[in-house]
Amino acid sequence: MTGRRLVSLAWKSLWMHRLRSLLTLSGIILGVGSVVAMLAIGEGASREAEERFRKLGTSNLLLASVKPPQSDEAGESRSRILRYGLLRKDLEGILETIPEIRRAVPRRDIPVRARFGEREVATKVMGTTAAYADVANLRLVSGRFLTPSDGHARMAVCVLGDAIARKLFLSVDPVGQELRAGKHYYRVIGLLAERGEGTGGTGGMGGESDNAVFIPLETMRERHGDRIRHVTSGSRSYENVQLHRITVEATESSEEVVSRVGAALRSFVSVRHPDGDVRITVPQELIRQAKESKRILSIGLACSGAISLLVGGIGIMNIMLATVVERTREIGIRRALGARRSNIVSQFLAETILLSVTGGLIGLGLGVLVPMLVTWLAGMATVITPFSLILAFSISGLVGIVFGLYPAARAADLDPVEALRRE
Repeated sequence: MTGRRLVSLAWKSLWMHRLRSLLTLSGIILGVGSVVAMLAIGEGASREAEERFRKLGTSNLLLASVKPPQSDEAGESRSRILRYGLLRKDLEGILETIPEIRRAVPRRDIPVRARFGEREVATKVMGTTAAYADVANLRLVSGRFLTPSDGHARMAVCVLGDAIARKLFLSVDPVGQELRAGKHYYRVIGLLAERGEGTGGTGGMGGESDNAVFIPLETMRERHGDRIRHVTSGSRSYENVQLHRITVEATESSEEVVSRVGAALRSFVSVRHPDGDVRITVPQELIRQAKESKRILSIGLACSGAISLLVGGIGIMNIMLATVVERTREIGIRRALGARRSNIVSQFLAETILLSVTGGLIGLGLGVLVPMLVTWLAGMATVITPFSLILAFSISGLVGIVFGLYPAARAADLDPVEALRRE
């Protein structure tokens, strides 16, 4: 019997029981669709996390000041100044004592309210140096970033993040305008491109540039000193933080060099800040952890989809066993007319494979559609890979073969005489 004839007979047999075939297909369709959709959602989330960490710089290591837990004694908290975090001498010590460092760039943050005309928004003034745009991978849309001469002259200039510029200036070009941040005025000299990354998983480092006002670090120190005042619910508290961030750039982005610099920084911090008021984040380690999480997630999602396909395969076997019982007399007639066992096996196996392949193709379509809907409705990144499509379809075909063999063998083992006696 030719392959075309075999497929034609299998299709006619399935078409005679359309509803039953459709219900059998549903298990395979949902199994394949769930494998593709879940892997696409997992891959999208993983790549989004990896890209966010890469924006921090694969050769960078990030140090951040961490505020210690505050005392519950309200009277004491009003009167004393809380001192913690990175110091200017830490910056000098890092550059002097740790090898394989290209540069270390400081940053200090102060919450303020920025105002232009009648519009006012809450933001952060970030004091830093000219090298910050390079190490933080910031891109300019117009104007320029801070320069060393701005810091030396303590210029009252600033560079705006994309979000803060849109909120304050709407359709007006901010470059050349003057805004008020806190009690001081600054002339806008540059506008940054939208960065768009969140702060999740980065400890608040690298995700704030869209809503920031960047000024020279020397200007910030002259105008604000080292003390930061917080007013909440009518009470005042003070913090003395010299630096909030230090971005350390290794001489190479190789894992070996970054690991050595990271170990040296951890040793440095443990000696100078034994109270744990400084945290170290290594983007390369975060990327490696994200890849490992992605691998585990992908295995888990694939197993969940495989279980769905297994259930669909059991459904196929159940239906085909029932079909064998229904078609016992037909099988007896074919055997009596000279059909061999291989012909019977081929016929029933062709039906199960046709069911699983058809369900697999429809499931692939469903698996592609669901991630597109997730991206459109929820704004979540999804990535459909050729591997997930091939894997899901291959499993569906394998399910058809594995779960179709037993019913096909059982049909072929029927005794022709006994089969003809059955009504």
